[in-house]
Amino acid sequence: MADETPTPDENEEQAAAPAETAPPTEATSETPPEVEAVDPDVAESVGAPASEVSPEPAEQSADQPAATPVAETDVEEDEDDDEPVAPREKPAIPGMDLEVDIVMDGDDKSGLSPYGDEGDLSDAADEQLAAADEDTIAEPIAAVSIDLAAGATYKATGKRKTAIARVTLKPGTGAYTINGKTLDEYFPRATLRRNIRQPLEAVGYEERMDVIANMLGGGVSAQAGALRHGVSRALLEADPNLRGELKRRGFLTRDARAKERKKAGLKKARKKPQFSKR
Repeated sequence: MADETPTPDENEEQAAAPAETAPPTEATSETPPEVEAVDPDVAESVGAPASEVSPEPAEQSADQPAATPVAETDVEEDEDDDEPVAPREKPAIPGMDLEVDIVMDGDDKSGLSPYGDEGDLSDAADEQLAAADEDTIAEPIAAVSIDLAAGATYKATGKRKTAIARVTLKPGTGAYTINGKTLDEYFPRATLRRNIRQPLEAVGYEERMDVIANMLGGGVSAQAGALRHGVSRALLEADPNLRGELKRRGFLTRDARAKERKKAGLKKARKKPQFSKR
C-alpha cells in the first residue's frame, strides 16, 4: 500500500494555489469616499484653490432663481431716472415768524447814528446833541421875578478845579468886570465867553444885570467854569424858584473833575517808568 503523506514540496504548492485563486476582497469592498460640496466663498476664505472645490449639484442651481440679464437692469435704472424727483423742502428756521426790526444804514429816518466808525459818537450825532443842548440852555426860563432895585446886590462864590470866583450881581446893562478887566480882555476865547454868559441868558437878564467878579487860582478854563458857577449861585440868591431850571441845565453842579495827584514810584498819577526785564 502506497504512502499518501504529502511531501514538503507538495505542501508548498497547495499553500500557494489558494492564495492565487482567492478573489481580491479588500479591493472590491473599498468604495470611494463621498466628496462633500464646498461653497466657493468659503473655499476662497479658507485659501483652497478653486479647482479642488467640487461644483454644486445641478439640482441646487435649478432651485435658485436665474440671474437677471444686464440689459434689463439698465432699462430699469433708466426708468427710475425718468421719474420726477420731489422738490426738497426747506427746513423750518426758528424765529421766521418774527418781524425784522433792524434799521439799515440808508433807512435811518432821523439821520442820527449812535456809533461812528470807531465806536464813538459820530460827528453828525455830536452836532445834533450839541445843538439840542444849546437850544435847551438858550431857552429862557419863564416866570422869573428878580428885585432890580437900585441898591440890590446878590453875592455868591463859584469854584472849578483850583479856581475860585467871588461874584456880585447888581442891576445894570449887562457889563462884565473881572479883576478890573472886561470879559473880552480877560477871556480871549469865544467858547469860554459863551459859557460864562449862559446863566444870565437862560433867565433873560443878560442886558439888565452887571457882573463883578474877583478871580483867584486856576487856569483860564478853570476860572471860566468857576465864574459861571458863581453867577448861577448868585441868581439862585436872587430868586430861589430858579433852582429847578438852573439845576436841570447843569449850572448849579460843582464840577469835581481835577488833576489826579502823583503817586510815589510813578512818573505821574498813573504813568509808570519803563520796565526793564534785565
